[in-house]
Amino acid sequence: MKAVGITPRKPHTARLVELPEPKVGEVPNGRGVKVKILKVGVDGTDKELHLGEYGAPPPGYDFLVTGHECFGQVVEVGPKVKEFKRGDFVVPTVRRPGGSLFDTIGTYDMTSEETYYERGINLRHGYLTEYFVDDPEYLVKVPKGLQHIAILLEPMSICIKGILQAYEINRRLKVWKPSRVAVMGAGPIGLLTALAYRIRNLETVVFGVEKRPYRNAELLDEIGATYYSVQDRPLAEEVKKNGPFDMVFEATGFSPVVFDAMSALAKNGALILSSVTGGHRKCEVEADRLNIEFVLGNKVMFGTVNAHRGYFEEGLKDFAMSEAAYPGWLTKLLSHPVDGLENWKEQIRILFEIKDCTKAYLNVAQPEA
Repeated sequence: MKAVGITPRKPHTARLVELPEPKVGEVPNGRGVKVKILKVGVDGTDKELHLGEYGAPPPGYDFLVTGHECFGQVVEVGPKVKEFKRGDFVVPTVRRPGGSLFDTIGTYDMTSEETYYERGINLRHGYLTEYFVDDPEYLVKVPKGLQHIAILLEPMSICIKGILQAYEINRRLKVWKPSRVAVMGAGPIGLLTALAYRIRNLETVVFGVEKRPYRNAELLDEIGATYYSVQDRPLAEEVKKNGPFDMVFEATGFSPVVFDAMSALAKNGALILSSVTGGHRKCEVEADRLNIEFVLGNKVMFGTVNAHRGYFEEGLKDFAMSEAAYPGWLTKLLSHPVDGLENWKEQIRILFEIKDCTKAYLNVAQPEA
């Protein structure tokens, strides 16, 4: 079967490759599930992979099949599989377990090992192909009413993970009721995070680079979030005028923003970092001031990365609530569809060249009746 692969850490090496079609028997104990891939999305991680910034192929291969945002349909199950049947629609998770304690208890996204395994990113082939086989543990069933937006579930899981872990961390305060939050970045992760905040009835301010008129700013208007271009209203100016934020979610891909966000955090606040930055950028910071503000203000900063299935399931709940509160809003994020695996180059072109692209995705195949 055909797939799109790259040579990791070498820029612009994407090409069509051949893989053997997988079989359900490849998963032990009769627990294999074969999935026909219907849609595959791309994001900033894919751009960085194509630029050669990180990634590694699976053992025995000199290429890595890309694609970690996937929506598919079950076409075959092993004899011991009870969770799924032929025809079910699913979204697969991205992380796969290593050998740490956290891996063995199902929280493989929190591994303590240096080596990590991610479909389409590091040491495991991704989904930009025709079929894959996996264990039911790594598949999330998508209900009928959410299938049209399910390709957004993987990025949504990252947002949900960050937000829920902020609440979990701040259980230490016994009572923590954030009311005013900020999102740094108005790309797909920024938009989905803003949606999750608005569903939780939080005052949400999003900062991006682009000035209005700007499509993503208009999308944020529709859900009651406030958008500012940092060219017109820097983060520090907003904090000076209206006060700091209880939560800041950083989703820019530009690491110096982290230090601006640290300065914008209220006492007892939580700063969530989601950008994977593969470069070597450096900057100068007011280290003493930031340190004392965090110490005296009981502030926390942590990272969120590809999630385990529990966060995918929570993401589906947010999708259902969004469809009720803001009907059709998530569909508007699906801005640039491309039909056919053979047109993979067009998807990559959109990723690199179209500035107002919210989500480019490839329609790999049609579902079975």
